[in-house]
Amino acid sequence: MAVTEETTRELRYVQAVPEAIAQAMRADPNVFVAGEDIAHYGGVFGTTRGLLDEFGPRRVVDTPISEAGLVGLGIGAAATGLRPIIEIMFMDFIGVCMDQVVNQLAKMKYMFGGKTTLPVTIRTTVGAGGANAAQHSQSLEAWFTHVPGLKVVMPSGPYEAKGLLLAAIADDDPVIIIDNKMSLGQKAHVPEEPYTLPLGEAAIVREGRDCTVVATSRMVAEARKAGEVLAGEGIEIELVDPRTLSPLDVPTIIESVQKTNRAVVAQEAVRFSGFGAEIAATIAEEAFDHLDAPVGRVGAPFSPVPFSPALEAKWVPNAEMIAAEVRKTLGR
Repeated sequence: MAVTEETTRELRYVQAVPEAIAQAMRADPNVFVAGEDIAHYGGVFGTTRGLLDEFGPRRVVDTPISEAGLVGLGIGAAATGLRPIIEIMFMDFIGVCMDQVVNQLAKMKYMFGGKTTLPVTIRTTVGAGGANAAQHSQSLEAWFTHVPGLKVVMPSGPYEAKGLLLAAIADDDPVIIIDNKMSLGQKAHVPEEPYTLPLGEAAIVREGRDCTVVATSRMVAEARKAGEVLAGEGIEIELVDPRTLSPLDVPTIIESVQKTNRAVVAQEAVRFSGFGAEIAATIAEEAFDHLDAPVGRVGAPFSPVPFSPALEAKWVPNAEMIAAEVRKTLGR
């Protein structure tokens, strides 16, 4: 196949997101975006840059600092026929609008007997590594995977960010898209035309025979690095990126574990009660007879995220920790 601009085009994560939003807004006049500093400023991370110039202030709406009011705006707009994209700057702030998200957004379809749809896409960011301290660095995805009525998505790179975001905007149910701040500079091939990646479908990122590693969000990139190191030791991991946490693609994970007979789950969030525990429990329940060792788990310590860069670097899970857990699972 000839090498063309389409086969070599690369974008950074931070570029793929506004491209997806712009394409959705061009295709459907009912799509709009609202949030704090998302219009003139282009978003604190630059993920809405350029949208105001093209679509104007009626569809790119700067809001007051009120997460509860912001999500309430999205719920009302969706219930009356629009398709809002609501940005919560840091996931840490989502506690301010927890009632709106958990008791209203997630429940209204069921409470009205399915007569109303809530096509709300909530975009937010997680992740440590930028010395943003305890109130701006948490990964709280497990809070929302526990709530029926919400779909929860964690893209691992630019290609996934665009495809999953377009799928979320088109979905008639509420979807929470969780970007990792430390992934925004990541660069990868991203097709220029609109495309969607199915919600609830995992991807095999790397094929292997010795151990399945199920990694989420930025830990996919770290697991890739771990895979390269381990390959030099004769260990071939199979890397699974769930992409969507709820609904979770259990069959793909179980099929991989049945092939490798070992599993490690890696997340950036605090290890205790994190979503990785759900994946580990599911593997133990559905692939127990295939396991040659207990399921390994990698996650952050049970403490607030340190502000000190030196301490934060010790706190955040990384490729070295994933590789060590794989070796332990293999008895190396």
